[in-house]
Amino acid sequence: MLDEMRREPGVTRAAVARRLGLSTGSATEITSRLRDLALLAETPAAPASRGRPTSVLVPHPEGPVVIAVDLRQEDWRCAVAALDGRPVVADGGPHHSRAPERVIGTVARAVGRLRDRYGERVRAISVAVAATVRHGTVVQSSVLGWDAVDLAALAGNAVVPAPPTGDAADPAVPTGDAGGLIARVGDASAPLLVGNDATLAGLAEARHGVAAGAAAVLHVTVEVGVGGTLVLDGRPLHGATGAGGEFGHLPFGDPGLRCPCGASGCWDLEVDGRAIARHLGDPPPRDPRTYAEQALARAPADPAVRDAVGRAATRLGRGLAGLVNALDPAVVTLGGLAQPLRAAAEPEFTAALADGLMRFRRPAPPPVLPAALGRDGALHGAAVTGLDHVLTEDGLTAWAALRSST
Repeated sequence: MLDEMRREPGVTRAAVARRLGLSTGSATEITSRLRDLALLAETPAAPASRGRPTSVLVPHPEGPVVIAVDLRQEDWRCAVAALDGRPVVADGGPHHSRAPERVIGTVARAVGRLRDRYGERVRAISVAVAATVRHGTVVQSSVLGWDAVDLAALAGNAVVPAPPTGDAADPAVPTGDAGGLIARVGDASAPLLVGNDATLAGLAEARHGVAAGAAAVLHVTVEVGVGGTLVLDGRPLHGATGAGGEFGHLPFGDPGLRCPCGASGCWDLEVDGRAIARHLGDPPPRDPRTYAEQALARAPADPAVRDAVGRAATRLGRGLAGLVNALDPAVVTLGGLAQPLRAAAEPEFTAALADGLMRFRRPAPPPVLPAALGRDGALHGAAVTGLDHVLTEDGLTAWAALRSST
């Protein structure tokens, strides 16, 4: 029942019983047990037709929650998700400094406030970060300018000093298991789970987004560079150490261009705002995402910008064809700026994708769909990962023990 509530928030008890082949009596008994464990509750369903009224399954108001964090290039968000998997943003703001200790300190204080509010109901802290994650640890982020960074402070493992009074660099401080993506540190009852943002966005699309139900989902997103993942049967393929899915660092680009990651010829440099600026003769933008958004808005009225956008869309289509040839997905989802880039230069994208596909694939290529969760994909993915931990046998056992002790 809990899985059905996550899969379809607002599902009725009657619908769950039909899907699981349960009798009315069995469904009532199971619901009662889950209610006693403070895992779910019921509210009356909106009347749809004549007949016996039914109930909607909702998270219990005193049930477990996870804290989901999204650390992006320019900003951060902190949300709370109950068992229906819907993250509700509680805090966030821009990075006023990208120094790791400043970013992590700001976010750790926000997490601490939520832990104070929800107490032992917090069962995991799940972080999506715009970085390469290996063994659950940030090892490099070219977009944030980080090398290896320890996020343990987000789990309360380190003292996070308050900012000095009047610290203008940190105004955001208020006054008043998913397949090897994680690092289990911190409080055993609420471990810190860390994953790459694009991987988690792909996981969310495969579980609850536009690709829900597909056996093999290729997710590709463009933000500052390219990221993504291949999700098989609801589990992302992450490689030997968790660092898989760094599609942007495939050598699909100009070998004469050196990427901030240290490699040359990365696909990253061919499809985002940096590529568009280079084609237009502009200096590298400080915020490539915003630059790309502005260029996409100008493209219909400016032939030079339209040409630059078309060149980036061509590179996106050709690279995507290579991934389809190599990974054989049933569905492709496009996140971030990938779909707007495609839409702004559809002929170039479509031609490049078709030209790059192996001949046998061209009559029936996998559908390429806009991601349903948009910029919230990584936050949803972090919530999915956290709830996967909560709903393991060990996680439910620990929750039941906590309930019996209170």
